[in-house]
Amino acid sequence: MDKKLLKLGKKIISHNNPTYFIADIAANHDGSLQKAIDLIFMAKEAGADAAKFQHFKAETIVSKKTFDNMNTKLSHQKKWSKSIFDVYKSASINWDWTEKLVKACKKAKIDFFTAPYDFDYIDKINKYVPAYKIGSGDITWNDSLIKIAKKNKPIFLATGASSIEDVKRAYNIISKINKKICIMQCNTNYTGSLENFKFINLNVLKQFKKIFPKVILGLSDHTPGHSTVLGSIALGARVIEKHFTYSNKANGPDHYFSMNSKTWREMIDRSRELELSLGVENKKVEKNELETVVVQRRGAHLLKDMKKNEKVKKEYLNFLRPALNGSVKPYELNKVVKFKVKKNKSIGDILLWKDLK
Repeated sequence: MDKKLLKLGKKIISHNNPTYFIADIAANHDGSLQKAIDLIFMAKEAGADAAKFQHFKAETIVSKKTFDNMNTKLSHQKKWSKSIFDVYKSASINWDWTEKLVKACKKAKIDFFTAPYDFDYIDKINKYVPAYKIGSGDITWNDSLIKIAKKNKPIFLATGASSIEDVKRAYNIISKINKKICIMQCNTNYTGSLENFKFINLNVLKQFKKIFPKVILGLSDHTPGHSTVLGSIALGARVIEKHFTYSNKANGPDHYFSMNSKTWREMIDRSRELELSLGVENKKVEKNELETVVVQRRGAHLLKDMKKNEKVKKEYLNFLRPALNGSVKPYELNKVVKFKVKKNKSIGDILLWKDLK
């Protein structure tokens, strides 16, 4: 059994299993419980393994006073028409929804979990989730890391806007308590700009492999399309998280850079093709090549008639397709000249090893 694995209920995440896809519904419910439930079923239909939410209270995640006093909004928040606090207020999950969301996920047969950005929610959500997500913004909040680690459930740790020192520190804190960790490469620029491809740095997964050899790796991503997803899977990621929406044209902080049902399904389909194509590491003639290895390789064919017991000479041979099983191959030329034919052979005949003595 693969030693690097995570168990989420009956599901296993490992290099021997299909990539695990998390649909981050986040704020795309627009404050509507019914939309949140609809998104769960849409995500399942599109091929997601999990529907993920974010549990927070605006007053315990952002400082209204400090944001209000800032001269300008930064990064993706520049596009927000409401105040930072009000956007978080409208994006937060009503706790009373939780059991209904869990029930909907069970009905849809999709995993439910969340990123709790609140001490109380870390405790309250525990009975509902098979795993915890730690968002990039909380990678330096040691008290939260410790509290989540003590729940002894798999942890998906996002590493956006982090140095390798930040990642090591968080990993060391969590792993002393809980070894069930997935480290996810991430870039937390939510502008949707194509420039962001320059900064996603999928090769960081190679660094993670070296530093954290016993850890499952993943990607939490906000770039458009499938390039980063396919690249990360090829580099060894086995967990993918993308935002999921019902429409990229809807109003809200996350809709425009999220995946929709159509693009998500295409991402899943292309990823499954990639998983199949990655295959094994040892190079060999595959089952589906057993015929082409005959018709495309060159075998020795005679340029003249040969009499029984006549010795083979290099100038008698022409290497042409096909190479029937047992035929003399081009790299065997120096070896074959030591042999004689057992029977008469005609010009154009293929020369088989069983014809020689």
